[in-house]
Amino acid sequence: MNLPMEDMRAGSFPEFTLPLFEDIKKVFKNETGRVFIYPSSGTGAWEAAMTNVLSPGDRVLMSRFGQFSHLWVDMAERLGFEVDVIDCEWGTGVPLDLYAERLKADKAHSIKAIFCTQNETATGVTSDVAGCRAILDAANHPALLFVDGVSSIGSIDFRQEEWGVDCAVSGSQKGFMLPAGLGFLSVSKKALVASRAATHRRCFFSFEDMIRANDAGYFPYTPATQLLRGLRASLDLIAEEGLDNIFVRHHRLAEGVRKAVDAWGLKLCAKAPKWHSDTVSAILVPDGIDSADVVKRAYQTYRTSLGGGLNKVLGKVFRIGHLGWLNEVMVLASLSAAEMALLDCGVRLAPGSGVGAAIQYFRASAEVPVAEAA
Repeated sequence: MNLPMEDMRAGSFPEFTLPLFEDIKKVFKNETGRVFIYPSSGTGAWEAAMTNVLSPGDRVLMSRFGQFSHLWVDMAERLGFEVDVIDCEWGTGVPLDLYAERLKADKAHSIKAIFCTQNETATGVTSDVAGCRAILDAANHPALLFVDGVSSIGSIDFRQEEWGVDCAVSGSQKGFMLPAGLGFLSVSKKALVASRAATHRRCFFSFEDMIRANDAGYFPYTPATQLLRGLRASLDLIAEEGLDNIFVRHHRLAEGVRKAVDAWGLKLCAKAPKWHSDTVSAILVPDGIDSADVVKRAYQTYRTSLGGGLNKVLGKVFRIGHLGWLNEVMVLASLSAAEMALLDCGVRLAPGSGVGAAIQYFRASAEVPVAEAA
């Protein structure tokens, strides 16, 4: 990405961008729809999905179980939708049983979309997207399926076409291994059709404007050209390793972190193994310890950035991210910093216990990748 600005209106620009659009669809496993690339964060792609596909006053079914699912609900309310929100315990995920009840009871099909945060970054919880599709099908309900995959797509299994996901949102700074600044929105054919009848006002995020320009290999406004060059490199890395291998690697590295947490005698914020995230672990600190002190100590003394607790888990958890371009040694480095910071803040644990448990797991689980690179 260390390049000067280039002419985004040049005649040769489509030779670069048109393959980019096609290759990013492969990460979402979107075969018949299209992907929009916005110069924004994932939050911009959230807004693009709602304002292009839904109309003011539409009823949507959402669940709130962490800071980012909360922010998605807040955006839907502020954009003028009728939000049917289910509040869940933080540390759990999308409540499929409650979704199924609401959909079954909605005989008039007034619910126009259901929302699923696949990976709640604030609590380290992963939800069942395929399960959302299953309950929609079981209820024979026509609602659209929206998925926030900002901290999951490209790192955790996601199959847009197979799971019938209509709008899938992601961002450049997680599994795509780039700086923040690009918002990705992968849209199904069904959602594209719905957008033609949707009446919400939109301008910057307009599908129509993007489609007209993108079909020719251009953008309706100035794109983030250096980030697009970086996206080309990240997509090449993803293709070289292969998505199946990437998913296995993330699960293995996450398991190493979970072994360390167990060895420390601590617990994850995720309430059960079915909720465990393979991209981020939110770790509960003991009573009497402020997790903000752990984060501060790791940063100031050991020059390592850990994630802090947000909203309801403020002061209660710290977070270790383990997604994107990383390996065992990089995970062990973060565990070492976290372990030293915990000790410094008064958490009683055996020095080396967490790092040692992760080392034992990584050595025992080392194997050849499960699939050849794509």
